[in-house]
Amino acid sequence: MTSVGLSGGDLSEQRPHSRQSDAVLERLSRLHPKVIDLSLGRTLALLDKLGRPQDHLPPVIHVAGTNGKGSVLAFLRAIFTASGRCSHVYSSPHLVRFHERIRLAGDLISEDALIALLEKCEKLNGTAGITFFEITTAAAFYAFAQTPADLLLLETGLGGELDSTNVVTRPALSVITPISMDHTQYLGDSLSEIAQAKAGIIKPAVPCVVGQQPPEALAVIKARAKDCAAPLYIAGEDWSAEPVTQRGFVFHGREGDNPCPAPNLVGAHQLDNAALAFACAELLSSEQAHQPLVTSVAQRHQGLTTAQWPGRMQKLSGGVLVDRLPPGGELWLDGGHNAAAGAALAQMLAEWSPVHLIYGMLKTKSALDYLRPLAARATSLRAVSIPGEPASLSAAEAAAQARAVGVKARACDSVEQALDDILAEEKLGPIVICGSLYLAGQVLADNF
Repeated sequence: MTSVGLSGGDLSEQRPHSRQSDAVLERLSRLHPKVIDLSLGRTLALLDKLGRPQDHLPPVIHVAGTNGKGSVLAFLRAIFTASGRCSHVYSSPHLVRFHERIRLAGDLISEDALIALLEKCEKLNGTAGITFFEITTAAAFYAFAQTPADLLLLETGLGGELDSTNVVTRPALSVITPISMDHTQYLGDSLSEIAQAKAGIIKPAVPCVVGQQPPEALAVIKARAKDCAAPLYIAGEDWSAEPVTQRGFVFHGREGDNPCPAPNLVGAHQLDNAALAFACAELLSSEQAHQPLVTSVAQRHQGLTTAQWPGRMQKLSGGVLVDRLPPGGELWLDGGHNAAAGAALAQMLAEWSPVHLIYGMLKTKSALDYLRPLAARATSLRAVSIPGEPASLSAAEAAAQARAVGVKARACDSVEQALDDILAEEKLGPIVICGSLYLAGQVLADNF
């Protein structure tokens, strides 16, 4: 396939405003009565009309799991950038604008290219029922096949086996990040059911790198790999990471013991994500890789120290919200939204006192499981509704849930009001906006 010159600028250069692509995306969201309807049939039908672009991709690293997928992709992209390679990246959801989901050979897709791509898929699909994620995933595959790159970092949207990204029959590598309870209304009520869905990305004879897992989930992954004759490279069995001072770690793997620098992303959980990315890079550099993507240790170290991933324990350094802070004030942003994310945030906050939360969450998430680990860490909490999200908890509902786990909480009308309320009534300490990627995206969009 020939290149059509799809490209774009970096997220940090973008500003939210009305775009023609918004109108196309809104039309596409109406093609199916359900937001989520897990299936591969509709995606495959459209991909056939597009000339099966999934068969014309560079080497694919396919990532599933509950926590850390985006961070692992960010580390991997930085590692391969350090090695001189350019990467396509597909991730979701976006924070500020849809363009973030499709990165072509290193750059976000441009507005003009996105419009042309979406309208092509809209025309070929016609009136056939297809979910928003399915049609936009098919569009992304077409863009990736049209634009030269050295590899594709591909993140599942939800689950794995029936996720629209799971149409790549032979990736270079499968990756499963830590699995925990999330999306139970779609994936099942037990860890084994959720793991069964996530492990569906494992392909025959394709190596799979596995992050730290609960025993119940790991058993399912091992059974799936055995059925597929897929080699596994498992955290805690085949490789491990030992924390050392200054937030760095020693990676113990097939190449021996490797001292690694502190990762650029903040939080103890990011050390685990960095180690998982290092394990992927190590395996892809080995004889076991059927599509080698060799990187040096120095390049991996450089990637760990340069990776960026907005909205994940991100310290805001400027903008209208930061301008409200007094000297010495700190404003942080974290989009984690499940029990494991709450535990990771609580671990980060253990060194801070006092600490104040501005919190919003979707009704589809388990708010109490997220909040319980934070109860002993949060000095106070201001609850808000997520603007523009029909599935958001109301501020009153979110505050009530926080109080139910023992957090001093009250409802506020907006993030701005919550911030001002904290500054007026509480002892100065770090302020963390948390509970939802959708809330994080709204904050990033508003904080210019």
